[in-house]
Amino acid sequence: MISFLVGIIEEKKENTLVLDVNGIGFELTVSNNTLVSLPYESESVKIYTYMAVREDGISLYGFSSIEERDLFYKLITVSGVGPKMAITILSGLNLSDLLMAITKEDTKLLSKIKGLGKKTAERICLELKDKLDILHLENNEQTFDINYDEDAVQMATDTLISLGISKNEAYMLARSNAGNNASAEEIISKSLRGYKG
Repeated sequence: MISFLVGIIEEKKENTLVLDVNGIGFELTVSNNTLVSLPYESESVKIYTYMAVREDGISLYGFSSIEERDLFYKLITVSGVGPKMAITILSGLNLSDLLMAITKEDTKLLSKIKGLGKKTAERICLELKDKLDILHLENNEQTFDINYDEDAVQMATDTLISLGISKNEAYMLARSNAGNNASAEEIISKSLRGYKG
């Protein structure tokens, strides 16, 4: 089992990272959270990994933090959640908000993650709510404001997608800038100011 890799970032694209480790190119599937936290191409990085071995091939999944990998491990224990779905879920919200949503059984928020249905969201909450450690994250990451306009977030998300931002990342940007019932225009403006690309 490969626990982590240290190498040079060769290529970054949506949900994919190519890492040059001593002349060998490892292709890893990663979440949007990991992707946006990584340095630029040609820089060195340490990536924690999970290797999935199936009849039709071997896949390598990468994580910028042990906490994200731990949550990935827990997600794939839930019936109906495979490694690819787990990466999609990890891409849909930042880590602390995802942990909060599961712990507080906020299936409405979880169901907004592209590709995650309500029944699977409910199953995730039911099976994982008592197994998560959220204390170490509560002070480190800002959580979403609960006072937000759902329609404004949706409009802002659609606009950000039309500007070329991926669906999950657009939703994360919009949702994280939707405090105090901000309008769609305010959310878009704040999101673009904070967007690193």
